[in-house]
Amino acid sequence: MKKVQTVSVPFMVMGIVFCVCLVAANLLVTKVIQLGPFSVTAGILVFPISYILNDCIAEVWGFRKARLVIWMGFLMNFLVASLGLLAVHIPAAPYWEGEEAFNFVFSLVPIVALGSFVAFLAGSFVNAYVMSRMKIAHQGKHFSLRAILSTIAGESVDSLIFFPIALGSVLPMKEIMYIAMVQVVLKTMYEVLILPVTIRVVTYVKHLEGEEVYDDNISYNILKISEI
Repeated sequence: MKKVQTVSVPFMVMGIVFCVCLVAANLLVTKVIQLGPFSVTAGILVFPISYILNDCIAEVWGFRKARLVIWMGFLMNFLVASLGLLAVHIPAAPYWEGEEAFNFVFSLVPIVALGSFVAFLAGSFVNAYVMSRMKIAHQGKHFSLRAILSTIAGESVDSLIFFPIALGSVLPMKEIMYIAMVQVVLKTMYEVLILPVTIRVVTYVKHLEGEEVYDDNISYNILKISEI
């Protein structure tokens, strides 16, 4: 008899919130906001939450379940972007006055959308991989260090992929690297500030699940989605 694969309610909830945060970040990125001396996209308000959830999922349930959630986040992002572009190309009702604003949000330049998708996948998987390997190396200790270093690694990869693709044709590389560095620093500071909450969530969920997952002898092939 084929074994039935199941997931817990906490894992399902975190996976759903993870996907929602990613979709929200891609919509919020269309607005540029001012945080002190820095001009950043509004996506920074929610995007770091996806890395915190990535840390929690990788820590509690391991790389294999993190891999599943990352791919689901990618697919949900792709679905929303595709539906948005489809809606843009469908003629609007003659009495509707919001077409210009709607099109501004959903008419993502294809190269920017591609950069966003590739950067998200690379950054998320690097984040989960670093969490997984460091947990084994430290025998489950030093969660705070793992969370911070995995975020730095993931955010760095994400920014170094996304910004050159998205802005390479309009800004010099020096400016692009500066913007990428600012994004990494701000998002890492976000992670550090909210770390006490992250620790409490992880501790609580581990207590609910009643287990401690270590990724011994697993495949880190990102395409093996069926292995959960």
